[in-house]
Amino acid sequence: MSTAAPRTAGPDHLWSVDEHLDDILGTVRPLEPIELHLLDAQGCVLVEDVTVPVSLPPFDNSSMDGYAVRVADVAGASEEYPAALEVVGDVAAGQADLLHVGPGQAARIMTGAPLPPGAETVVPVEWTDGGLGGGPATGMRARSLAPEGATGQVRVHRAAAARAHVRAAGSDVKAGDRALTAGTVLGPPQISLLAAIGRGTVRVRPRPRVVVLSTGSELVQPDAELRPGQIYDSNSFALTAAARDAGAIAYRVGAVTDDAATLRDTIEDQLVRADLMVTTGGVSVGAYDVVKEALSSVADEDEPGSGIDFRRLAMQPGKPQGFGSIGPDHTPLLALPGNPVSSYVSFELFVRPAIRTLMGLTDVHRPRTRATLTADRPLTSPKGRRQFLRGRYADGAVTPVGGAGSHLVAALARANALIVVPEDTESLEPGATAEVVLLG
Repeated sequence: MSTAAPRTAGPDHLWSVDEHLDDILGTVRPLEPIELHLLDAQGCVLVEDVTVPVSLPPFDNSSMDGYAVRVADVAGASEEYPAALEVVGDVAAGQADLLHVGPGQAARIMTGAPLPPGAETVVPVEWTDGGLGGGPATGMRARSLAPEGATGQVRVHRAAAARAHVRAAGSDVKAGDRALTAGTVLGPPQISLLAAIGRGTVRVRPRPRVVVLSTGSELVQPDAELRPGQIYDSNSFALTAAARDAGAIAYRVGAVTDDAATLRDTIEDQLVRADLMVTTGGVSVGAYDVVKEALSSVADEDEPGSGIDFRRLAMQPGKPQGFGSIGPDHTPLLALPGNPVSSYVSFELFVRPAIRTLMGLTDVHRPRTRATLTADRPLTSPKGRRQFLRGRYADGAVTPVGGAGSHLVAALARANALIVVPEDTESLEPGATAEVVLLG
């Protein structure tokens, strides 16, 4: 949650990209840690080191189906001169009462079963006749023909070194080792490890709940019939997907019409399930930019520090932006422009870092690199603006895709990077080195 009101700088101040981002990251704070069951903790950030309480594996066990034997009893065994051993019984996975393997004896053992006392190594069933008294057996044939629990004699046709095919106790991790460190994002392998060492719950920062809503009376749901003057609402789908990609639990709200009272009521209704709110549209200087009107009335005089600051940024696309906090919990809200490319670029630059800050991550930004510009003409950029152009990056080179228009969704779908043109650069020549933000 936020802890302070956003910094304001007057209506005529032209904010830089860095100033706006610093204001956001200086306001948003990581969510408080909670204890969650393992599957509920997937995608969350661990807040404490986890120490191994019991070694993995906890006992010596077989990595193969075969026979547990003494090394001396199979030394020199071959196809011509097999070692004939007495089978004293079976050792199954999970078995607690273990038989003893003495000189001249063998115990049939299953994968994962504990190595029985007296045994020093395991010979795979493929190196034996499977206890059938004939020639060498091959895996499934031996297992299918030898009756379960059978005793008798097995012929071993190959020698085995000490502890061959034995997984030693503690060979994965030992009791007292650090299994995971604070700051780890819990994915399937980490959750597997936690379960393997007996942890049913873990202390994490929860995934932030992000509510995304778009505004505009012209917006209709995909699959609906388009009427004159209408367009499909793509922004709310793009930003909800982007929020989930960033690690959040994201909720998409259907497009809200250009009515300040309706928008205000919708935002207030959604606060109960939001750690962060994102709106798109209605933040410029148009006559129907109702987000400003609605959010200015959401700021309650009884809630000091709440309110949204609408500002102009020295960037293209995405000049109009809004940021602040609303509601009794001072829930952060980012108001993004309505053009599809503007809203998506704004999300990547500002919303994604805010989400990952809420998660408790330290590395909150997309990776950046330097790349050679491959283009058939110079890239031009307005002086004093930091421009972000869609590009396709591969093997150290980046190629622009589409034009500079902030409505070109198809070009955005082909891009995997943003080409950054600095504020003091008005032209970037082909072959020049450019900074690139890598997407995905």
